[in-house]
Amino acid sequence: MTTSRNSRAGLTTATKADRIATPETPVTTPALSAGLLIAILLVAANLRVTLTGVGTLLPAIEHDTGLTASEGGVLSTLPLFVFAVTSPFVGRTSHRVGTTRLLVAALAVLAAGTVIRSLPSLACLFVGTVILSVAIAVGNVLLPTVIRTHVPGSRVHTVSALYVTAMGMVAALSSGISVPLAEVLPGTWHSALAWGVVVAVAALAVWLPRLRGSRPDGGVRSRGTHARTPWRSWLAWQVSFFMGLQSLAFYTAVAWLPSILSQQGMSTTAAGWMLFYYQLVALVTSMSLPLITRGRHDQRFAAAAGSAIVAAGFALLLLFPALALAACTLLGLGAGVCLVLALSFQSQRATGPSETTALAGMAQSIGYLVAAAGPLLLGVLHDTTGSWTGALLLLTALSLVMAAAGYGAGRDRHVRTRPDRETDI
Repeated sequence: MTTSRNSRAGLTTATKADRIATPETPVTTPALSAGLLIAILLVAANLRVTLTGVGTLLPAIEHDTGLTASEGGVLSTLPLFVFAVTSPFVGRTSHRVGTTRLLVAALAVLAAGTVIRSLPSLACLFVGTVILSVAIAVGNVLLPTVIRTHVPGSRVHTVSALYVTAMGMVAALSSGISVPLAEVLPGTWHSALAWGVVVAVAALAVWLPRLRGSRPDGGVRSRGTHARTPWRSWLAWQVSFFMGLQSLAFYTAVAWLPSILSQQGMSTTAAGWMLFYYQLVALVTSMSLPLITRGRHDQRFAAAAGSAIVAAGFALLLLFPALALAACTLLGLGAGVCLVLALSFQSQRATGPSETTALAGMAQSIGYLVAAAGPLLLGVLHDTTGSWTGALLLLTALSLVMAAAGYGAGRDRHVRTRPDRETDI
C-alpha cells in the first residue's frame, strides 16, 4: 500500500518507522559532530577526484597508447561497471565487518589503486582503474548510511548538499588542473593521474583513529540480519533510474565534453577549463539547493525541473555550438540539482540505516549500470558517424526520461524493506 507521509496515516507510519523501537530496528539518536562532518566530507572528496581528470587527459592517453575513441570510452565506462557490480555486496560486507572498518579499508585500496593506475603500463592503467573503482563503490554506498545513522532527519538534505559540494569541488579542480599538471610534471599524464592519492591519504588519516571502538553490525538490525534489497518497490526503482540517468549525463560530460568542444573548434586546454566551469556551476547550484528547498519534503518538481534544464543544455550544445558557455551553464545548473536530490533520495526514502544501505546498494548498482552505457555508447556513436550529433540527441532524450523518473522519486514517501516483503509507505 502506498500513502503520503503528509497524510495522517502516512505520518503515523513514518514516525513509527523512524522513532519507535521494534524487534527489527534499534532506536538511534542521530548526532553530528564537527569531526564526523569533516570525515564525511573527506570521503566525499575521494568519490570523483580520481575519475574526472581522465576526460581531459583522454586525448593525450589515446595519442600515447593508441587507444581508439571506443576504447577510450571503455576506460571511462569501466568504473561505472565496477560500481554496478560491487554495490550490491557492500551492505552484506558492512554488516559483517562494520561501516568504519570497511571505509578505512576502501580508502587504503583507493590509494593503492590510484598509484597502480599511474604506472607506465597500459595494463596498469586498466587494472588500477578497476581497483580504485571498487574502493569508490564502497564509499558511494556507505556514505548515505553514515549520514542516515548520524545526522538528524531535518539536516540530511543539508549534509548531503555539503558532501556533494566537497565531492564536486575536488572533482572540478581535478578536471581543471590535470592537463596543466601533465604539461609540467615528469611522467606527463601518468603523473597527473596520480595526484588524487593525496586526497585519499588525507581521508585515511582522519578515519584511522575512528577504528578505535568500531565494531561489526553498525547501523544494522538488532536481530543480526541486514535489510533486503527492495527489488519489488516501484519507488526504489524510480530512485535507481533517477540516480542512473543523472550519473549517465554527468559521466558522459566528464568523458566526452572536452572532445565535443574540441571538435567544435575549442582548444584542448580551453575545453578542459570549460569542463571545470561546468562542474563549478554544478557545485554552486548544489550548495544553493538546500536554501531553496528548505522544509519541503515533496521534491517532485525540483527533480523534474533540474532534469529538464539538463536536456536544454544538451540541446543548446547541439543546435548552437557557439553558445557553449551558455550550454555548460545550463548543464551545470541541472546537474547540481539532480545530483543532490539523487543522493538525498537514498537516505530520505529509507526508514533506517540498514534500509538506507539496501536502497543505496540497489540505486547505485542499477544506477551505475544505466550510467555505464553513456560514455561507451557515445564513443561508439562518434566512431560510427564521425560526429557528436547523434550522441547529443540521445542525451537530450534521456534527460527528459530522467525528468519522469525524478518526478516519481521525489514523492514524499518511504521504501520499507522487510525480511518477507518490500512496500512503499
